[in-house]
Amino acid sequence: MSIPSSRDLDVAGKRVLVRVDINSPIDPDTKRIVDDARIDRSVPTIRDLAERSARVVILAHQGDALDYHNLIPTQEHAGKLAARLGRPVQWVDDVAGPEARRRIEALADGEILLLDNVRIYGEELSTFERDVELTPEQMANTYLVRNLAPLFDAYVNDAFATAHRSAPSMVAFQRLLPSAAGLLLSAELDGLASILGAPARPAVFLLGGLKVSDGFSMMGRVLGDGTADRVLTAGVLGEIFLMADGVALGGPTERFVHDHNLAGYVDEARVLLADHRERIALPVDVAVLDRGRRRELAVDDLPVDELCVDIGEATITIYEDAIAEAGTVFANGPAGAYEQPGADVGTRRLWTAVAAASGVSAIGGGDTVASARRFVDLDDITFVSTGGGALIRYVSGQSLPLLEALDAP
Repeated sequence: MSIPSSRDLDVAGKRVLVRVDINSPIDPDTKRIVDDARIDRSVPTIRDLAERSARVVILAHQGDALDYHNLIPTQEHAGKLAARLGRPVQWVDDVAGPEARRRIEALADGEILLLDNVRIYGEELSTFERDVELTPEQMANTYLVRNLAPLFDAYVNDAFATAHRSAPSMVAFQRLLPSAAGLLLSAELDGLASILGAPARPAVFLLGGLKVSDGFSMMGRVLGDGTADRVLTAGVLGEIFLMADGVALGGPTERFVHDHNLAGYVDEARVLLADHRERIALPVDVAVLDRGRRRELAVDDLPVDELCVDIGEATITIYEDAIAEAGTVFANGPAGAYEQPGADVGTRRLWTAVAAASGVSAIGGGDTVASARRFVDLDDITFVSTGGGALIRYVSGQSLPLLEALDAP
């Protein structure tokens, strides 16, 4: 791909539309932002454009139909951006209507305006994308694009975390305006290219968590093409591999897998074990909470009548050693139910090992980053991706609509 950078654009005195991903976790009761990570990561591109005298207009989403309590205005985001930039960030309770257009046209050089939540438009919701398939050419005729595009001289996208979404704000402006990748998007792509293109060896992938679809979507590729020298399995993903290997975990854990509609992955795990067993590490022991106290059992001592909530000491030590010896370590998903006291040991120690690794370290995904932040300083990790779904699709070799749009001639 040949995607230009926002640094290559001549922006002085010009209006630049910047699509960022500052979608943040929201307290369901107060409706206030509880984690500023994505806001922090969006600042360099906005600052660079404003300092080069662009008239910066920020387009962003917050929440979706699938997480409705997060679907709130972006007014608080404007205040948080202003505090980090050290300069005013205007906000308007509109996106592409008359008031928004008036405020855009009134901007002076170096000024910044954040529009309201772009997902007030149906075409921007995930349910619309799923049920109504529009081409980028058709999206160029949506209310959002046809009202905003004529006001701008350039379009910059800095929203890697939303790169898997085919929505007008992500893929249609490129059809009408000179377009470029923001500094964060460029850094994400460079970091991933260094990991996946020519990783330092051995390359170790630590995959866990409850969202096992993420792990399975990438394992086939990274094992099949040799990107991964070893895959360490943990969390529910590790339990599914144990089931595929013929281990009876016990009624509570096996019911959990079935109740969460994950049993179908057992067959996928069998195929991966048949093809790549020597490179897939399975837990050798697990932890349960027995009346609130942590108890560990070797896999040979299973099944157990309590729910498996973490990997055990022997597994943790094996995985710590593999991470310490890795030239590259990529991690997605916590090792256990880290929110519960007693079930957090594996997650804490493995994130500590990743942060202390002498090789290149990379993590990504919402729950992955949130769990890592709880136990380590993210600055100790080489590369922290803002992406969840986009990251998984990229690592698994699937196309991303945003990158195709930016790369289009």
